[in-house]
Amino acid sequence: MHAGDITHSACPGSGRVNDEFARELAHMALVLHEQPDIELTAERFLEYVLARIGTQHASVLLLLRGGRLESAAATDARVEEADRVQLETGEGPSFSAIQDEKSVVSGDFPADPRWPRWSAGTTGVGLHSVLSVRLRTPATTVGALNLYAPDRDRFTKADDTIAQLFADHAAVAVANARSESTLWQAIEARKLIGQAQGILMERFDLTAEQAFAVLRRYSQDNNVKLRDVAARLIATRKLS
Repeated sequence: MHAGDITHSACPGSGRVNDEFARELAHMALVLHEQPDIELTAERFLEYVLARIGTQHASVLLLLRGGRLESAAATDARVEEADRVQLETGEGPSFSAIQDEKSVVSGDFPADPRWPRWSAGTTGVGLHSVLSVRLRTPATTVGALNLYAPDRDRFTKADDTIAQLFADHAAVAVANARSESTLWQAIEARKLIGQAQGILMERFDLTAEQAFAVLRRYSQDNNVKLRDVAARLIATRKLS
């Protein structure tokens, strides 16, 4: 079974079911926007998708600069292992869904020739079917939603369509959560660095610029993030 484009106007079932599904998507979007961080946003997103699709194994991978991916949420150890191999090999359905800009499905991915290294590395995970759907906003690609199943040929065209509808409604919330998380991390890092500068300034009678230069030099010489250097100094009152 191979990838196909999504029909975005499709919705499952009758008109009554369509209305219920639309309300479900709208409610999910509201709930996701209320989550405090990217991990909880991704986890709640998976809860909604899994309940509708009927599988128990799923993950969200986020797109980084340079085309790399990182994990935001995974339901279990088997999924974590399958995703780990994707991230290590740089190939797999998530990468294909993002690069080809359409969903990707495989009915037996450990034997799928499209991703030889990923397939070889996942023969023992106990999963066979995968459906990967791109998470995208009008402005950018956010990442990928992955649905897994232990049985072969599990996912249908209807699953494909439903997953994309969920992904389209969740992508903005996921993108916003990541932006807010990055912003708060930057704010917290600046606070830590400022505190560390203050410690050095008081102890060694340095200016703010000199204290920052000390932190930066230690960070570069030891290949440690500047934020982590500052946190260590605050916690231990020592740089090493």
